[in-house]
Amino acid sequence: MSLIGHALPSLPSRNPTQKISPHHFNFAKSSIQNPTPKPILFTNLLSLALTFTLNSPLPSLAIPSPNSLSPLLPPTTPFSESKNLPIGLEDGKIRPCPSINPSCVSTNPKSSLFAFPWRIPENSADNAIQKLQEAILKTQRNAKIQVIEDTPNGQYLQAEVDGGFGQDVLEFLIKGDVVVYRCMATKVTYVYPFTTAFGDSKGQEERMKKIMDQLGWYPPSLDSMD
Repeated sequence: MSLIGHALPSLPSRNPTQKISPHHFNFAKSSIQNPTPKPILFTNLLSLALTFTLNSPLPSLAIPSPNSLSPLLPPTTPFSESKNLPIGLEDGKIRPCPSINPSCVSTNPKSSLFAFPWRIPENSADNAIQKLQEAILKTQRNAKIQVIEDTPNGQYLQAEVDGGFGQDVLEFLIKGDVVVYRCMATKVTYVYPFTTAFGDSKGQEERMKKIMDQLGWYPPSLDSMD
């Protein structure tokens, strides 16, 4: 017997003129409410699919590495770099001027605006760091000495003074009769809509000249460099 025939038994045949008894309706109703169970093949396939799903490993979640997040970080700009300019000696030497800071002069030869070191006369060599401190306080507005220390490469002095757009930093390193230095504005100013910083390196040169004249020290002459 076929499944269809088994699932839906035929109703008893009747004469067109024959009346349908109530038990005919009860038989049809019971056949609909209690259908024959699903075929065994379909049930087996459903069980197999469920078993495969439960035993299969969960898909791995891709967790982004820190390097892959770098494109999401804000890009570095000259303006953002200018807020954290490095100060202090670098490998025991005066640092060069940052490329993004036009208000800077330095004796470091890597600077775009290079300045010659000073020479200390023999009669002024004693207590040179103390004399330098006094000259800064006399010639600069609201000068504050931040650091004076002995290093393996000489005596280092750092001071802050009033600048055109904020505080400027003066750094000196005295070794023997030679003085190297850097004078730099700590605030870089941009004028809209230009993207190049506005600076006053000429003002920094004049500041250093005032200190040098107060001390009586001097840069090397061209004759002494022959």
